[in-house]
Amino acid sequence: MAELSAALVGADVGLPTTHLDDHAAYIGSWLSILRRDNRALLTAAARAEEAAGYLLRATGLAREDVDEQAAA
Repeated sequence: MAELSAALVGADVGLPTTHLDDHAAYIGSWLSILRRDNRALLTAAARAEEAAGYLLRATGLAREDVDEQAAA
């Protein structure tokens, strides 16, 4: 979840993408988990999105359009 959150926050705040290969390798290690539970990635992605949203709101970096969607 932390790795997905980091990728989402990085994309939202416009960080360089040179580190994405590291994220991809880590997330790739989830393949064995996904073979056992086909919903694991969706569950992790939903939690990562929640965590990324929290971090962006807590730091004041959230975009207004994202804040409006979360409030709806």
